[in-house]
Amino acid sequence: MTHRITLCATCKLGQGDFGERLAATGFAVQKTECMSGCTRPSTLAFRAEGKVAYLFGDLTEADLGDLITFADAYKASTDGTFVDARLFGALRTKAIARIPG
Repeated sequence: MTHRITLCATCKLGQGDFGERLAATGFAVQKTECMSGCTRPSTLAFRAEGKVAYLFGDLTEADLGDLITFADAYKASTDGTFVDARLFGALRTKAIARIPG
């Protein structure tokens, strides 16, 4: 199963090496032009076939650790859902959408 992170290339984090640092998670990282999260930049999405997808916004460099924690938990989850989101730190308040798989 391919796990993907899509990073908005229009947002600040998409213009630097943030995507390359996220690749350390083992996810395929791709950039795309404008993800329409302009009111909450920088945005990125986690996706995998058959799993719930997540869109996060208001991201900064400081969120890298929480994103790596989320990536590890997302990979380990069979369907992309979680009983307790507290382990994801500040990402709990940065979720824009949770899209059924």
